[in-house]
Amino acid sequence: MWQRPFFHEGMRDLQDRFDGRRVAEAIEGKRKHYEFWDDEKEMMQNSAFFIIATSWQDYTDCSIKSGDPGFVKIVGPNVIEYPEYDGNSMYRTLGNISRNPNVGLLFVRFDGKSRRIRVNGRAAILDDAEAIGRHFGARLVVRIECEIYPNCPRYVPDLEGARLSSYVPREGGGTPPPPEWKHRDYIRDILPADDPHASMVRADPEQDR
Repeated sequence: MWQRPFFHEGMRDLQDRFDGRRVAEAIEGKRKHYEFWDDEKEMMQNSAFFIIATSWQDYTDCSIKSGDPGFVKIVGPNVIEYPEYDGNSMYRTLGNISRNPNVGLLFVRFDGKSRRIRVNGRAAILDDAEAIGRHFGARLVVRIECEIYPNCPRYVPDLEGARLSSYVPREGGGTPPPPEWKHRDYIRDILPADDPHASMVRADPEQDR
């Protein structure tokens, strides 16, 4: 359970300026919770993506984490895990988490009607075999303890769904294709030693993109 207040002084100042303190406190009392509701479990476990914000000192970052539905796993009453797949070697999200575990998550369906799930989280990076074994294709796993508060979908647009990414690791599917940027002449020869695509892109030197 979080010991810090839900609102800080900056939030309170604006609530008072626009006479919103009563509404804010009612929402906190009725909507903030520490165990996932059934519809939240359904949405998280069937999401193909979510958005995560991280920070440390002057470094802030916002990223999208994606996978096949089911890549987010609920492992406790208010705890989720997700896999970190092969990336671009910058480690901006994980680097921030390694210094500051406080994260913000947003789960949203662009259907114009489903509630958004907003999460204040405390994240930990897992690299043990048991954790990685729960997530096919993971290089590392991130576990997040969640403070949850849903929002109405009033301003969420209704967009048509798209097909799932061909780059997601899938059991029995072999190594996913390399992304375009790994073919670039200033990247392909300096990829990490264990990069799953290094041999592919070095064998295809004409594909400068």
